[in-house]
Amino acid sequence: MTILFLSIIVPFATRGQEFRCSVTINSQKLQTTTQGYESGDKKVFDNMKQAIEDLVNGRKWTNMSFEQVELLDCSIALILNTRSSATEFGGQLQIQLRRPVYNSTYNSGLFNYLESGTFTFVYNESQPLDFDISNFYGNLSSAIGYYCYLMLGIYLDSYAPNAGEPYYALAQQVQQSAENSGFAGWRGTDGQKSRYWFMENHTNGAYTELHDVYYKYHRLGLDMMTKDQPQARRAIIEALQDLQKLNKKRTNLLSVQQFVDVKMQEIVSIFTPAPAEEQKQVYAIIREVSPINVVKLKDFATR
Repeated sequence: MTILFLSIIVPFATRGQEFRCSVTINSQKLQTTTQGYESGDKKVFDNMKQAIEDLVNGRKWTNMSFEQVELLDCSIALILNTRSSATEFGGQLQIQLRRPVYNSTYNSGLFNYLESGTFTFVYNESQPLDFDISNFYGNLSSAIGYYCYLMLGIYLDSYAPNAGEPYYALAQQVQQSAENSGFAGWRGTDGQKSRYWFMENHTNGAYTELHDVYYKYHRLGLDMMTKDQPQARRAIIEALQDLQKLNKKRTNLLSVQQFVDVKMQEIVSIFTPAPAEEQKQVYAIIREVSPINVVKLKDFATR
């Protein structure tokens, strides 16, 4: 990874796409039900997988230029639980995004989210998987497009201050186009973990620290670990303190909890060899921000 990552916030002539995305369709649960599953239907799931990969990897999502090494490394999983007709499906959607760390072979998790509710959609093999930011063509393509813009925002925020802002706004457009579709997950009233709230967290001016968290933790923290570990850990602590500020403004903010869940094992690894004072700082922050995760830092409390 090179300094070129910092230049991608500047528009260039269009070349290449932005994502290196792998897709999995898990239809195992359908095989044990009486919901119209036939062994010959494997072709449907193969085509569904290919259609999603083509949408994510084949579409131009920005006006920026990405080298191969800069492509967003992500994965999308559909765990199918129901099939109510030949074209109607239900299940869970999981999105994962990883980011390379400068001067290392390590990839750090940026986003890892399994939707808690049932994700329902229509997929027809005979029709293309169309997507338009201002029009709702289907729940599957809109959800995929929404998460692509959200991932772009988070990814770019991790390289330069507020670089992801335009893409959160685009995710918001997708959400607004879909909220009256009748499908669950697009409205704030659909639950505290709906897609609406990720968009709201990243576009609400009251939560500007969220963007600072991505930048400080990754660019000033992880990317500097091979150069100056004490300074890098200080930057990561500053990022965690920003999470603490956000938590004081609003407890259990979805994006804060998602960040901590993704980063906990990494935080343990980074601060296990750190001085006791730093460990106690980290312990105190996590105890306040995400009590469910503090048990993973129990050794830090006794130092």
